[in-house]
Order: sequence, then structure tokens, then C-alpha cells
Amino acid sequence: MKIAVLGAAGQLGRDLCPRLAALGDVVLLSRADIDLSRPEAVPPAVLAASRPDVFINCAAYNLVDKAEVEPEAAFATNALGVRALAKACHAARVRFVHFSTDYVFGLHTPRRAPRAETDVPGPESVYAASKLAGECFALSEARDALVVRTCGLYGVWGSGGKGGNFVETMLRVAGQGKPLRVVNDQHCTPSYTADVADATVQLVRNGTSGLFHIVNRGAGTWFEFAAEIFRQAGLKPDLTPITSAEFNAAAKRPAYSVLATDKLVAAGVPALRPWPEALAAYLAERQNKPAGK
Repeated sequence: MKIAVLGAAGQLGRDLCPRLAALGDVVLLSRADIDLSRPEAVPPAVLAASRPDVFINCAAYNLVDKAEVEPEAAFATNALGVRALAKACHAARVRFVHFSTDYVFGLHTPRRAPRAETDVPGPESVYAASKLAGECFALSEARDALVVRTCGLYGVWGSGGKGGNFVETMLRVAGQGKPLRVVNDQHCTPSYTADVADATVQLVRNGTSGLFHIVNRGAGTWFEFAAEIFRQAGLKPDLTPITSAEFNAAAKRPAYSVLATDKLVAAGVPALRPWPEALAAYLAERQNKPAGK
């Protein structure tokens, strides 16, 4: 099997590609090869040149708040670019795999039961709407496509530089001695890219198609996630829970976007470990990450 991965250098791509190597040859692609922000220029020639059996898209426009003021950019990459890629895969008889987000939910509140793949989505932001459109295009334009929704991704390869991921942001700000105010009314499931990658590889190996949720087990608010990060790291920063209204982000986030994974388990993939266990594995892995990488 030959597998092409767009966005191979990102957090998820960096964990996914080594695991995919067990299935066959992996072709690493970047924005220089395919720029989804220019859907009219998505080159079918790339598929013809690499001739993959499977094409996995890990690339996306992820600037959630900025998307509110530049919707064209979000939809170009997350919707129209995905459509062009899905159509190219269909024409070349290449299986298409695409990643989406828990943010496609949110409008149907109050809610306290994990959301299944059959639940009606309700995006509340431009970013979320663009990702939902991308899901629809992937499933409608590509034969036997696989779309994976996940949530709150963090991975060791996103731990470098300023920002990185939520875990690194919390650790960095705490290390600077600054107070932290974290929302406590948005419920989700933080998910470790290594675990999401393992489950995705199993679906790819099995030739599974359709829409699936892949997240670690359990649920918590972002404040609870932050508190657990500090507990496991042995830190006691000035941490205060706040509401989404107090945080006042430009883009609205779902109040409850915990994803159910019953369909994943029914497809023969074991449920992922609880998110606090996954966090512990991440913290251990980041200790062994080579310096400068």
C-alpha cells in the first residue's frame, strides 16, 4: 500500500506517518506540494506522480478566531480545497481520508450526552461551518471516503515554539509566573495525537469508510484539563475558572462537544485510553523529545 499524507509536518501528521509506515510506503506532502487555500490550483498531477492508494489530509485552516474576519480564507482551505482534493482522489480511484473537528457541534444546547456521528451538527462559528462543509464535500465527492472527527488535539511535535498546543501554553505561562484564567463551561475531550493516530491507522488498515469520532475517553472542561496538567506536572500556578462570556473570544466555541466513540468500537477499534492517562503519556514523551525538534 502507498499512502500520501498532506500536512505531514503538523502535530497529527508527525505522529501518523511513522505508524502508517507499517502499512506500506508513505509519501510526505506539504503546502508546497498542494496548497488547499488555492482550490482552483489543487494539482491532480501530484496524485498522478505519487500514485498513492490512500490520500490522507491533515492540513487545515485552524485560526478559529481569525476566521470570523476572513471567512473566505477559512472556506477556501477547509471546504473548497477539500472538495477539489476529494474530487481528484475520486477521479484517480484513490481512497480519501480527512480530519474534522468537534466544533461542528454546538447549537443544540443544553446537552450532556456525548455526541454520536448520527447527531445533527450545528456549527456556531465560521471555522466550524467551514469544517462541516469540508466533511460534506469529502463524503460526497470521494468514493469510500473516511472522515475522522477529533477534539482538542495536542502532540509532542506541536510542543516547540511560542504557542504550540494547549498543554504547552499552560506550562509556558505557568513557568512565567503569570495568572491563568481558563474557561470552565466548555466541555470536550482533550485528545493525544499519538492515540488518534493509532486508531486512524487501524481504520485505514481495515479499509473502513464513513464518518467516525476518534477521541480519548472521558470528558472535562478546559479548566479541568489545565488543572490536571498542573497536577501531573507538580505545579501550583494561579489558576482561575471563568466563563466563555468572560473570556470573550471572537469565535463562539461549543458548550458541549464531547464525542461518542461507540461506532469506532463497533468497527473493531478499541476505545482510546482515558484522557488523563493520555496526558501522562504525553508529558512523559515530551521529556524524551530531542532538543530543538
